[in-house]
Amino acid sequence: MPFAVIATVSFLVVLGIMVLVHEFGHFAVAKLCGVRVEVFSLGFGTRLFGVRWGDTDYRVSALPFGGYVKMSGETPGAEPTSDPGEFSAHPRWQRVLIALAGPFFNFLLAFVLMAGLYMMHNEVEVYLSQPAVLDVVPPDSAAGRAGLQSGDRIIRFDGDRNPSWEKVTDRALLDANTTVPITVERSVNGQTKEFSTELLISDPSRGQDFDIESLGLLPKEQNGPVMVAQVMAGNPAAKAGLKPGDGLVAVNGQQVHGVPAIIAILNESGNKPATLLVRRNGHDFTTSVQPIWADFGSGQPGYRLGFSAEPPPFRVEQLPLPQAVRHSISYNLRNSGYILDILGRLFSHHAAVMQQMSGPIGIARMTGEAAEMHGWEPIIGLTALISLNLGIMNLLPIPILDGGMILLLCIEGLLRHDLKQEFKERVYQVAFVMLILFFAFIMFNDVSKLNLFSRLKP
Repeated sequence: MPFAVIATVSFLVVLGIMVLVHEFGHFAVAKLCGVRVEVFSLGFGTRLFGVRWGDTDYRVSALPFGGYVKMSGETPGAEPTSDPGEFSAHPRWQRVLIALAGPFFNFLLAFVLMAGLYMMHNEVEVYLSQPAVLDVVPPDSAAGRAGLQSGDRIIRFDGDRNPSWEKVTDRALLDANTTVPITVERSVNGQTKEFSTELLISDPSRGQDFDIESLGLLPKEQNGPVMVAQVMAGNPAAKAGLKPGDGLVAVNGQQVHGVPAIIAILNESGNKPATLLVRRNGHDFTTSVQPIWADFGSGQPGYRLGFSAEPPPFRVEQLPLPQAVRHSISYNLRNSGYILDILGRLFSHHAAVMQQMSGPIGIARMTGEAAEMHGWEPIIGLTALISLNLGIMNLLPIPILDGGMILLLCIEGLLRHDLKQEFKERVYQVAFVMLILFFAFIMFNDVSKLNLFSRLKP
């Protein structure tokens, strides 16, 4: 099935679930408070089909990018009446609860999904939670120019001490387009020393997704060699005699412990022949191979050998409920912190953060990639993360969003009277224009990054 179809379908399914959960939160609390709900819609625009049950029209609308709940008397600028079923006729604390319910249900969805994932089957690459030890360091990379070397263990990265690779990756993304302090532990002549330097994390928005490999921070993904899974007929690896089950120990005399290290060495050598140290059935031998300039469907060409590798070691987590709950809470709190950090940088005019943000096209591409991966774990994890984002974004104190409604209700509570309808109308109009402009920028940013992503094959 074409990737565009997979991406579109998976995006609509994920978005539909999140919107349904979010709007159900508003709907459920509104009903509990006695507010009359006129419309519960999945999507915007023209009504396609639905059913009317009681006071509510449950519908699916033409534009699938979102959804809404329409409550009586909720329209901005509408004059309140004596109708007890109207939203504006209820106490402010009830209206605040109704506004909070949507984001809360998004947080609840993220929590439930991750807890379920931790309980059932969660495949985690082992190296992500281990100390951050460097594999090959390309000399021309940011890490190479900073003086980092193969085998260095990162013991400080920006403000994180003794970070895992997962923490290094997250922190590097947040520190984009800045220079950060980094300290490594290095063994020289059997002695361990500390080496401190500064690492420039260059702008990651040059048409592709950001990853720490672009900085020359290549993780040591495993202790042993890179195992060959399949060899592509007619390509350099096949001509050099590589077979499935072989282990690639070194390339051009440099030990390798992951696919990124192989790619880095090949790209560094250019079109020169590469010398491979191969382990087969416990015996080592060397062979020479001429890399070719190829893509192999990755979206970014480079010097390649033409084989696919076995994935690095991973563990399957099937945690009991109490541990799954703790892990889910930790996951969501950690990622909430990262989201808030990004928002803080966004409002402080951090341009690189603006350029990394994704809208519908970017999210569709990510859900498509997750759907193509083996198992349900990637798509469940991505859905939880997007739901968490949606909940936090909706709490921003921006009119039209839930947080903006809460802010206005709190202001009215402090003033002990309602703000003028004309004033609120102008506030909502300005906010609407600003959101449209922001959405247009994100869409433009999405389009500029199309077709330039994916993990490479050697």
